[in-house]
Amino acid sequence: MDIIKPSIETKPLFDHYLSYNTYRGCEFSFANSLFWCDYYHTKFTILEDMLVFCRLENGVPTSFTFPVGAHDPKPAFDRVVDYFEESNLPFAMYMVEPEMFEMIERWYPGQYQIEYDRDSADYLYRQESLATLAGKKLHAKRNHINRFLEHFPDYQYERINGKNWQECLELERAWVRENNPNGDADKENEERIIAYALEHRKSLNMTGALIRVNGRVVAFTLGEPLTADTFDVHFEKAYADIQGAYAMINREFVRRELSAFTYVNREEDMGIPGLRKAKLSYHPESLVEKGIVTKTRTP
Repeated sequence: MDIIKPSIETKPLFDHYLSYNTYRGCEFSFANSLFWCDYYHTKFTILEDMLVFCRLENGVPTSFTFPVGAHDPKPAFDRVVDYFEESNLPFAMYMVEPEMFEMIERWYPGQYQIEYDRDSADYLYRQESLATLAGKKLHAKRNHINRFLEHFPDYQYERINGKNWQECLELERAWVRENNPNGDADKENEERIIAYALEHRKSLNMTGALIRVNGRVVAFTLGEPLTADTFDVHFEKAYADIQGAYAMINREFVRRELSAFTYVNREEDMGIPGLRKAKLSYHPESLVEKGIVTKTRTP
């Protein structure tokens, strides 16, 4: 089994397999696999002409994702099973969505079990809902935007390009200084990832936009298509002291750039209470549940 580390050179290979992907979990994204491969110790392999991600411990694959590609996933799944048996390791498959587990249960009834992780569930929204903010449930969001417009009627919206991306990076660095006084390694790692994403957005097929007030960038967002009908928002940053900036960049980006998509994936909350509250406040269409699949214990 050849295990390969994601790199910009492997993007054409990813693009081929992910072009067949219909799962809406944010893991099935080339950019995410590239950004976070060192942090999560993830690589990938090709089994039975299907793409499979894996996590490593001490250089050894100890868990895999469900296979993605143009073919029946069962032969590739069986190859994963064979790997664990031959390596004398316990079977583990991570980030498994309900429809994936339904297939596993259909192939091997009662032999596998799944434990879902709420902190890993992605928030999936209707594009139309985020673009219009219609209805009583989103009244507060409309109020945030109205207050923003009252204070900054001459704001500017721009796509992120070669002339303005470094201003977005300045915002990100200011955000880290404000929100990371103790030098948390995770936030510093995210800053490096966002810097890379901004600089290489074209080669990564990423689209982004910013909001400018009085000449200063006060919010930006960046993401990529995930499936034919779903766009994945990877990053969104704004100055907390600019009331309504987050709501404004969210709505304007979705409204102006994402009309071709039915859904917007705004990724997980990682169990962070404030982030969970913020994501729930937009009333998602659904959550993309994900879990760990293991072998069912025999009595």
